[in-house]
Amino acid sequence: MTTTRLTADEDLTAGLARMLAAIARPGDALLLDGPVGAGKTHFARAFIRARQGDAAEDVPSPTFTLVQTYDDPQGTEIWHADLYRLSDPSELDELGLDEALDRAICLIEWPDRLAALPEGAMTVSLASCDDPGLRRITLIGGDPRAVPLAAFVARAGWSQARVLPLAGDASARRYFRLTGPRGSAVLMDDPSGDCVRFVEMTRWLHAHGFGAPAILAEDSDHGLLLVQDLGDDLVARVLERQPDLAPMIYARITDFLIDLHRQKVPAFVAALDGPALADQVGLFAEWYPQAAGVATGSAEAIAPTIAATIADLHEGLATDIAPVLGLRDFHAENLIWRDAAPLGVIDYQDAVACHPAYDLVSALQDARRDVAPDIEAACIARYLTATGLDADRFRAAYALLGAQRNLRIMGIFTRLCIRDGKPRYLDLMPRVWGHLRRDLAHPALHALARIVDALPDPDPATIERIRRQCAR
Repeated sequence: MTTTRLTADEDLTAGLARMLAAIARPGDALLLDGPVGAGKTHFARAFIRARQGDAAEDVPSPTFTLVQTYDDPQGTEIWHADLYRLSDPSELDELGLDEALDRAICLIEWPDRLAALPEGAMTVSLASCDDPGLRRITLIGGDPRAVPLAAFVARAGWSQARVLPLAGDASARRYFRLTGPRGSAVLMDDPSGDCVRFVEMTRWLHAHGFGAPAILAEDSDHGLLLVQDLGDDLVARVLERQPDLAPMIYARITDFLIDLHRQKVPAFVAALDGPALADQVGLFAEWYPQAAGVATGSAEAIAPTIAATIADLHEGLATDIAPVLGLRDFHAENLIWRDAAPLGVIDYQDAVACHPAYDLVSALQDARRDVAPDIEAACIARYLTATGLDADRFRAAYALLGAQRNLRIMGIFTRLCIRDGKPRYLDLMPRVWGHLRRDLAHPALHALARIVDALPDPDPATIERIRRQCAR
C-alpha cells in the first residue's frame, strides 16, 4: 500500500479531489481523516460536484443528517457520511452504509468511528499548516498516480478544470478530458513514464502539416502530457452515424497516407522490417494456439516456423520498396474527423519505418468494424495510382502485412483475456480471422496459409474455451 504526501493550497486540494473523482469507481471508499476545520467537507464537496458536472447540487455537510446521497449522470450513487456524531458503530446498520460500500462511491468523514475500515479503502488525511491557505495531505492506498496527475494539472494552470475519464486503448495508458475556464484539453497518463516518442512524433507531424494535437504541457519523465483536445468526432463514430460517408472518408484516409509517405522518414523511428515482423508474430504463436486447444508440444513448434515464414516472405515480397513512415495503430478509432480540416491523428507514439502497405491495411482491415470490399479495393487502387508502385507486388505485400498484423492482433486479444482479464476483445476475433483468411488466399502466401490451416478457427466453441481461461 503506497503512501503519498503533499502540501497543497485550496486550488490543488480541490484539483486532487476532482482527479480522484475521475478515477473512482462504484465500490470505492475514501476515508476522509483530519481534525475539525481541516477541510474534509471542502474536499468531499469538490469530489461530488466533479462527479455530477453540470447537474451539480449543493453539497451541505452531513454532520447532522450523518449521510447525504447523490447520483451522478452515469447512474453511480455517491454516499457522503459524517460520523462525528455517531455514538455507536451499530447505528451504521440503520444508515445502510455497509450495503452502500459494495455498490456506491462512499466518502466517509471521521472513519475512526467505524468498527472496521472497509477493505481496500483509500485514506485521505488532511491537516492544517502554519500558513492558513495550505493543507498537508497524506494519501494511503488508492491510485498512486492520483497525486502526480493532480499536481501536473495544477502546474499547467488547469487546477480548476473538471476531469472526465476518456475511453482508453489496449495499453496501460489512460486519458482524461479537462474542461474549465481555459476550455478543454486532454490529459495523457502513461504509467511507464515514456512520453518521449509521443512528443517527438507530435512535433514532427506538426512541422509537416499533419493534424496531431498541440502539446500544452509536458512532464515526459513521469509520463504525463496535456495536449490539445481535437474533439469527439472519431472517424469510427462518424461512420456509425453516417455510414454513407464511408467512401469519401476512406478516400481522405488514403490521401493522408499518400501525403505522409512522400515525406522523408524521421531518423528517430525504429525499423519494422522482416525480423521485427517475425518477432511480433511470436505473440500469436505464444498465446493463441494453446489457448485454442492445440497440444502444448505442437503449439510450441509453431513459433519458430511461423516466424521464419514471415521473415522469408517479407524478404521476397516487401524489400524492393524504400520504407516510409508508418503510424502503426492507424485506424478509425485513432483518427478524428474535422470536416475540411486535416484529419486529426492520435496514438502514434509507436511510429515506425515500414513498407507503405502497412498503414493502409491497418485502416482497411479494421478489427472493430467492417470496411466494404469495394471501398478497400478502391482505396488500394487510389494509392497505387498516386504512387505509381507496381500493383502486383504491392498487393502481395499488402496481403502479407495484413496477415502478419491480423495474426499479431489475434495473439494480443488472447493475451488481453488470459493474462489481463479483458475478455471483451474476444468478440472481435471472428472479424480479424476473416481478414486473415482473405489475406492468406493470395497465392504468394501459400506457405503461411499451410501453417494457419492446421489451427482451430475462432468459432464460438473456441472463443468460449479461451474465455474460460480469462484472468479474474
